[in-house]
Amino acid sequence: MIRSFVHFIRLIFSQKDVIASMARREVAAQYVGSLLGFIWTFIHPLIMIFVFWVVFSVGFRVRPMNDVPFVVWLTAGMAAWFLFADIINGSAGAVVSNSHLIKKTVFPSQILPVVKIVSSLITHSVFLFVLIGLILFQSMPLSFYYLQFLYYLLCLCVLGLGLGWAISALNVFIRDIGQIAGVVIQIGFWATPIFWDIQIMPPAVQMVLKLNPMFYIVQGYRESFIYFSPFWQHPYQTLYFWTVAVVIFVGGALIFRRLKPQFADVL
Repeated sequence: MIRSFVHFIRLIFSQKDVIASMARREVAAQYVGSLLGFIWTFIHPLIMIFVFWVVFSVGFRVRPMNDVPFVVWLTAGMAAWFLFADIINGSAGAVVSNSHLIKKTVFPSQILPVVKIVSSLITHSVFLFVLIGLILFQSMPLSFYYLQFLYYLLCLCVLGLGLGWAISALNVFIRDIGQIAGVVIQIGFWATPIFWDIQIMPPAVQMVLKLNPMFYIVQGYRESFIYFSPFWQHPYQTLYFWTVAVVIFVGGALIFRRLKPQFADVL
């Protein structure tokens, strides 16, 4: 397993220019023919956050979470979740949509979910700029704890890559996998405490909800940008998350490697 991991890291570095080029093309393709172009990357999250803020803060009159403005608390959670959702939904068709590369050339197809992660990080960076802007607008304190989000970003990428490998490979043979992944993402969005505080749930329900590995990451983003709490204060949650993430990462890599030789025949 260690040898395979080292081989993958070497592959990433050897193909870094290809990955960067494909990620740029993927982002640019989203705005082909658009007058505003890349500006839409800023418009989409701003409109989304504004709508949710109006619905929950103005409509439902949701109170600040632990003296934190609700719009900031919400945006911190949404930033993590929408990156995860973008990676999973995009990875589902990563191999199928690049069938021309799989069939006609000797192409390292295992980098395709990595390309999706890199392109998703571009949109994610916009979300983070919006979050920082809201924090400044609300006159909230700044801190070096902001840099801790990089740790949680690593957590998200490891989890997303493992799932991305598995989903992208299985979707070649069972095209319903992509649709199922989309449904699971929608359910997971409401099952993860993004719009609501987990403390409103009974202790037994909280324990079940915390089994969702994305709870660790969403909460980690809030602790990095809002509460300024170090990740090592949650040793058991950290151990649980990395156990699950490593199992998913290794399992996804094995599934992809096992199915990869048959991609060209099926596509």
